[in-house]
Amino acid sequence: MTITANWSYPTSIKFGAGRIKELADHCKALGIRSPLLITDRGLAPMPITQNALDILDAAGLGRALFADVDSNPTDVNLDAGVKAFKAGGHDGVIAFGGGSGLDLGKAVAFMAGQTRPVWDFEDVGDWWTRASVEGIAPIIAVPTTAGTGSEVGRASVITNSETHTKKVIFHPKFLPAVTICDPELTVGMPKIITAGTGMDAFAHCLEAYSSPFYHPMSAGIALEGLRLVKDYLPRAYKDGTDIEARAHMMSAAAMGAVAFQKGLGAIHSLSHPVGAIYNTHHGMTNAVVMPPVLRFNRPAIEGKIGLAAAYLGISGGFDGFYDYVLKLREELGVPDKLSALGVGTDRIDEMAAMAIVDPTAGGNPVELTLEAAKQLFRDSI
Repeated sequence: MTITANWSYPTSIKFGAGRIKELADHCKALGIRSPLLITDRGLAPMPITQNALDILDAAGLGRALFADVDSNPTDVNLDAGVKAFKAGGHDGVIAFGGGSGLDLGKAVAFMAGQTRPVWDFEDVGDWWTRASVEGIAPIIAVPTTAGTGSEVGRASVITNSETHTKKVIFHPKFLPAVTICDPELTVGMPKIITAGTGMDAFAHCLEAYSSPFYHPMSAGIALEGLRLVKDYLPRAYKDGTDIEARAHMMSAAAMGAVAFQKGLGAIHSLSHPVGAIYNTHHGMTNAVVMPPVLRFNRPAIEGKIGLAAAYLGISGGFDGFYDYVLKLREELGVPDKLSALGVGTDRIDEMAAMAIVDPTAGGNPVELTLEAAKQLFRDSI
């Protein structure tokens, strides 16, 4: 058997407590003279955001802020962000926050240089080659949660406001030039966000590890990411000021996003339609649908999960791992069913149709058919 694959790895990461103070230096090194800091509405007034703006201001880089960003960013947010970027004469983006701020910030930097609509760059085939690369602005990513890993990713998830579907927009230039991973920025995260983002990182690592595609480097990263979540998410949840736990979770988040170059699967295929229609928290949605998907995939992944369980110090193979996931969810206050997140059974057919065409569906170890997706939604809701 001849094995062939294409692999690429992420951006320059500046990791460590207090390293946000380097923000202006990295702007200057990239030739950014007028950055636009993009974050979500909730984060905009927070001290960590204002401190970042103070750092820029003190270095003569202004304090331009765009925060008209929904929790699941939309094309409407994107259009407004691009207008703000151009109107302000900006030459770089600081994508700041959780997945929403990071995804929208990267998308604004990308779309500032395009004339085609954003949907022309969906992660389908080689659609990314349609883009004009000359006008794409440099990006500095600053995560303030530990979950999505968007700070090391080459895509953004943007919701189409007309169809209420989430689309993955891809281009290699989405990859930030510099990422500042400062765990001190995550200390103030509420417990529910710590749990949801942490389970998002866990889902990324789990699905990447389980994906059938050949990428042993990503598989190894995913496995160690699972261990970091196992060892440190409960600590970060219990004590938000535990800086060691926060740091390791920040690593796990980046590792999950690097690992899912290998693929994602039905956890995300189900979660994306739910988030697009009901505006649920993505990581928490992943956590709720995780057990039914594990059961569904068991025939294809039982051996792999047994190896992972052994590495993680969990006895009992697949069953032991499954029981561990249930206990972890309970410890983090994750609801057992999607109904607790406001999801009803009346739109199962619609969500199942969306799930099977989601870009993540192809990475599931067991084929995600329409009937299988419907049953998984029934089991989850």
